[in-house]
Amino acid sequence: MTDLPGRENDPNENPFAMFGNPEQMAQAMRQFADMLSAPQGSGPVNWDMAKNIARHAVVAQGDPSVMEGERRQIVDALSLADLWLNEATTLPSGVSNPRAWSRSEWIENTVPVWRKLCEPIAERMVETMGGALGGSGLPPEAQQMAGPLLGMLKQMGGMMVGQQIGQALGSLAREVVGTTDIGLPLSDTAALLPGGIASFSEGLEIPSDEIRLYLALREAAHHRLFQHVPWLRSHLLGAVEEYAKGITVDTSALEEQIRGLDINNPEAIQEALSGGNLLKPEETERQKAALARLETMLALVEGWVATVVDRAAEGKLPSAVALAETVRRRRATGGPAELTFGTLVGLELRPRRLREAAALWRALESERGIEGRDALWGHPDLMPTADDLDDPDAFVRGEAAWDISQLEAKPEDKDDEDDKGDES
Repeated sequence: MTDLPGRENDPNENPFAMFGNPEQMAQAMRQFADMLSAPQGSGPVNWDMAKNIARHAVVAQGDPSVMEGERRQIVDALSLADLWLNEATTLPSGVSNPRAWSRSEWIENTVPVWRKLCEPIAERMVETMGGALGGSGLPPEAQQMAGPLLGMLKQMGGMMVGQQIGQALGSLAREVVGTTDIGLPLSDTAALLPGGIASFSEGLEIPSDEIRLYLALREAAHHRLFQHVPWLRSHLLGAVEEYAKGITVDTSALEEQIRGLDINNPEAIQEALSGGNLLKPEETERQKAALARLETMLALVEGWVATVVDRAAEGKLPSAVALAETVRRRRATGGPAELTFGTLVGLELRPRRLREAAALWRALESERGIEGRDALWGHPDLMPTADDLDDPDAFVRGEAAWDISQLEAKPEDKDDEDDKGDES
């Protein structure tokens, strides 16, 4: 009788009690099945599992479908914002099919870019984990005999990384308002999330239509850059990949945690698979240099967007200044998801850099006009450096008018020009 005192966990009455919480055990088994179902050669991360974890995280806290009225409001806001931006920048429109997404749709539509961002780092981590889990110090003969087991151990490493990525994406999806919140091009489609806008608006005594339109201005401005500056996307993603080349993992901490893992304790397994401190990369000088370049470029992107949005909203949105400050504070403090993402890519934007980048773009506009300001996006060699952010006035009043045609001229063309000079 299970209702007798002291008999609640009697294995004779409940033979599965020894396995702990049935729901937690079922979740662990589903994740293990996802790991085994991953096709060979599909990459270091089981992305189906990562998506499932992320979507489960947002659905658990409520993720209603976008209503038709919400969709119309967002599409109209993005279209109007794009029209206003025509007066603030020479870059053409980057909004061709504005959308309104639920948080689950945001996850589904941004995963392709997340794969590019995370897989270079994930691959290094999985290789390191495979060696730690499989005992890389074994003799070659023993390693050959243990080949199938080592392959499964690498899959387990991939599951650990996928678990952490899924949790990070689920957290991010609950915080973002669009596709460009972290400054990276996560989608070719300009989209806003009604749920994200509602969360952003909490505590703000500002009309909801003004908040929606201001966030639409930021989303549309980012897409003008990412759609019409051909080198920017590869430059940003390339910096992340360069960072990944130096990834190392604390193998001693990894081995210690795995050695003490109780396979009969689902909560312990869940905690181990979450990655946590195991997956935090150790930065090398090479990585720090790559991150510095990445952070500088992201600061320049954010600073340009802030400058253009301020100009487009001037005289049209009464609350633009207050909303700009809210966004700045939000970017300065960051949320838990941003910290989680930092463990995956090491991506941290310094607020001081953002303010200085915005000041530099404003100074450029004042000195050279909108066309001269935006012309810098024509080539990466024209862009300000981290040192220029420290001394924007020197950059603005320095070598002003670069001729971009000289950067793109073929070597033989330059030789012809030199020959003509000699003849004269």
